[in-house]
Amino acid sequence: MWCKGQLAVVLLLFFLCDAFAQPRFKGKKIIAKYQKPAVVEYVEPRAGAPQTVTAQCTDSEVIVTISPDLLGIQKPVQPSDLSMGGCGVTSPAGAQPFVIEAPLQGCGSTVEMQGAEIVYSFTLVYNPSPIDGLPIVRTNPAVVQIECQYNRLHNVSSNALNPTWVPYTSTISAEDILGFSLVIMSSDWSGPSSSNTFFLGDLINLQASVDNSNHVPLRIFVDRCVANPGSNASAPAYTFIGNNGCFLDSQLTGSNSQFVSPRVAQSVLQFQLDAFRFYGLTTSLIFITCRLKVTLASANVDPLNKDCSYNSALSQWSSVDGNNAVCSCCDTSCTNPPPFRRGSGVPRYRPRRASEVSVPAGWEETVSVGPLFLEQVSPLSSVAQSLSGQQAEIDSGFQASILGAVVGVLAVSCVAVLFLVYRKANGIVNTKQ
Repeated sequence: MWCKGQLAVVLLLFFLCDAFAQPRFKGKKIIAKYQKPAVVEYVEPRAGAPQTVTAQCTDSEVIVTISPDLLGIQKPVQPSDLSMGGCGVTSPAGAQPFVIEAPLQGCGSTVEMQGAEIVYSFTLVYNPSPIDGLPIVRTNPAVVQIECQYNRLHNVSSNALNPTWVPYTSTISAEDILGFSLVIMSSDWSGPSSSNTFFLGDLINLQASVDNSNHVPLRIFVDRCVANPGSNASAPAYTFIGNNGCFLDSQLTGSNSQFVSPRVAQSVLQFQLDAFRFYGLTTSLIFITCRLKVTLASANVDPLNKDCSYNSALSQWSSVDGNNAVCSCCDTSCTNPPPFRRGSGVPRYRPRRASEVSVPAGWEETVSVGPLFLEQVSPLSSVAQSLSGQQAEIDSGFQASILGAVVGVLAVSCVAVLFLVYRKANGIVNTKQ
């Protein structure tokens, strides 16, 4: 009887301690439970007045309100031409203004930790469709960036009664939250790029990273990256990184695209994409969506967790982390690597069981960046301008030579005439004497 009473007291104390601790949030991001206006920024080409788009951030979604006169030029836009990360207008047909309700972790959103804030970013895209029956449009595309900013909440409660220990369950949940980010960097990698405009022939610097301040050291990988000209599901797409971390673009096109080696940190991976445009499309917008994942930094790389670049000159793959053997599957399929064989001179990797392949919840995330504006510079135009400039210089020099010769002839003629006049005048004076 005494043992049962003691057990009951222990269970009661455990329940009370856990009740006073911070509630378990099971891997979900903690956000402030109040409404606040979103930050709305018009990206070039600039849309109309800021009042044409407003947004409200709640604890679970963003509500975007769009005026039919989006561009402020008295030309109403069609709701079917508006999208936000693949999500269209959710308001009833015919209702104005247009409304898009998007979950914070959907509709192409990206999440980033900025100091003491969690920032969810959305991209509203207006892509005008042709006028019915005519192959023309009379409005320009427009892009609007929308941000929802929330204060980060920590594991320390502000209630009057605080436990002197952090419950184990809360600690585990906090460790499961990882902040993935994908950023366009400046040409010298010193910080984020101040411009999203690039020209064909440029290398676009991208940096993937993970904030693991509440976790053991982690190593980040770029598992897959896809580029597309818009959020429309029917738009063409180009997978330039695939097969579990193989930089396919450099192999398929012989480009200079590559992962930057060595890493600046295990939680950071930098890579460069050779700028391109989609054939046959007039839009210069490109969005990039990548699947990022992490493993323990102490774990060895393998065919499913790697980042490999292709050297066109040597026709071979190389790993950012030094073990080039893990890249041998980039020419086939890395989902089912070659079987493990003992005694083989080349390192082989046995197929993984399902329990080994699965990634822990929260250890991978799909993030997007964009839009990027790709401008085309014609090499022929540059050559023509260069040749035109050289021809102008030649013509200018030739004209200067002719002018100099004419001036010289006139000068000699003037001297000869003056000399003759002087001789004649001198002869008349001598005759009179």
